[in-house]
Amino acid sequence: MKFFSSAIAAFAFAVSALAQIDVPGAVPKNPLEPLQHRLAYAGPTGMTVSWNTYAEIKKPEVHYGENVWDLSSVAYGSSNTYETSPTWANHVTIYGLKPDTTYYYTVSHTNCYNCSEIPAYTFTTARPRGDFTPYTAAVVIDMGVMGEFGESAASEADTGAFTASDSSTMQSLSQFRDGFELLLHPGDLAYADSWLTEYLHGYLNITLDEGVEMYNLLLNQFFDEMQPVTSVRPYMVGPGNHESNCDEGGKTYNGVTYDLSICPEGQRNFTYYKNYFSMPGEESGGVDNFWYSFDHGMVHYVMIDTETDLGNGLVGDDETASGEDMDSGPFGSYENEQIDWLENDLANVDRSLTPWVIVSGHRPWYASADNDSTCANCQTAFEPLLVKYNVDMVFYGHIHMYERNDPVAYGVVDPNGLNDPSAPMYILNGLGGHYHGTDDYSLPLTEYSRYLQNETYGWSRLTFHNCTHVTHDFIASANGTVLDSATLYKNHGCSTSSSSSTSITTTSNYTSNYTANSTVPSVATVTTNAAGITGVPSIMLAVTLVTVLIAFL
Repeated sequence: MKFFSSAIAAFAFAVSALAQIDVPGAVPKNPLEPLQHRLAYAGPTGMTVSWNTYAEIKKPEVHYGENVWDLSSVAYGSSNTYETSPTWANHVTIYGLKPDTTYYYTVSHTNCYNCSEIPAYTFTTARPRGDFTPYTAAVVIDMGVMGEFGESAASEADTGAFTASDSSTMQSLSQFRDGFELLLHPGDLAYADSWLTEYLHGYLNITLDEGVEMYNLLLNQFFDEMQPVTSVRPYMVGPGNHESNCDEGGKTYNGVTYDLSICPEGQRNFTYYKNYFSMPGEESGGVDNFWYSFDHGMVHYVMIDTETDLGNGLVGDDETASGEDMDSGPFGSYENEQIDWLENDLANVDRSLTPWVIVSGHRPWYASADNDSTCANCQTAFEPLLVKYNVDMVFYGHIHMYERNDPVAYGVVDPNGLNDPSAPMYILNGLGGHYHGTDDYSLPLTEYSRYLQNETYGWSRLTFHNCTHVTHDFIASANGTVLDSATLYKNHGCSTSSSSSTSITTTSNYTSNYTANSTVPSVATVTTNAAGITGVPSIMLAVTLVTVLIAFL
């Protein structure tokens, strides 16, 4: 009888609803209803479950188990809020889990209305170091709210805008979430600070005095919209300039200057970003959500902060002294903490277990754009360490276009290209989709540029085939097609024969426009489905490139 009662209780808890409000950004009738579930790795056998509520939970709980009928394991955490926030952020970290294992979970005050199926969410812990099983990760940067209050077919005349028949980037990520195991988002998440630009442009029918409320509405709408992905996939984020404060660093419009004076204390200095997330800063020896690292199978991922804490007297663009009307950071306990941490982190990677090293940050330094858009101080701060420790690939955004660059070090293109280079390969992908639209590129393109486009929003898919080959695909959000694909080969001193299999397979449900290679290529490969550069520098290529880009204009 005791077992039967426990089973019934577990079943009741499992089927108790994970109701989500119908209108993103709206306040639920029950202020304790859990919203905006977010997952994050917490060390090799840990997972942090975060969610927001409109009222405080004194002792947040997560009930979990390997069987949906038995969620009897319980972990406890804490909640926090800040001035001007209408919600409380709840964080529960679970340690001592099995690696590469799927768990079912529900959180405090889970409710259900008209549930038609068991609604328990799931998370899967990280693959252990040394596991060379192929898998896929996703990367998105510069996204923001989709729909009525943000990017929509009506909001922006830019060529990158979605039409009524297109999927947005959020919809695309949700549609294809079974095809990737984690999502990286290095900066510019919700674009809540875009309320000022949208107000000045007449897109939002509000008054300036309603800015605080609109900021919160955009912020919470974004996380409501991300719920289908972040509730079941680790969402590993990094800081961008649009997390810094409430007004995008100030605006001058029709002769009127808007600066930090319109931002209340609760909407400055990365406040929401510090409260909404719980990244593995502590577990990796980093600092909170600003710089940290984690492992997943054969890959060591590093998130850096390009906004502040550049060290060695360098000023980040979000710091007070930058001149960008920001007042954020520093977040380290001493000036060089991030740089010292990064060197120590990279120096201690065991490449026999995690041969791939992927670094993500927000601001780029290699881009075919004007110099004001690139971050020279970031390059000075980080590039020497990325080259020294043979980082394989770097992701960043900030500039709203997509550009795949050849491996490059200190401005010099690696002569090996994608075939076992010694320099990092750089991917600029600031086309998540946002009210601001896309950015222009500059001609002539840089000598390291191999594919560029600014007309179609999308996200990046990384497929790690084994310890020597990884394929990067740019996925068009509108229809799921692959517009650009390149495979990087790196000789990490390991054997592909010990890397599970040399066969590339995919279990994702992408459109038939994408066909995986049947075998791992022995050298680097590049394919494109749209006008772009395919990677062999020559005079003929330069002429072709200019012709193609003129057609874009």
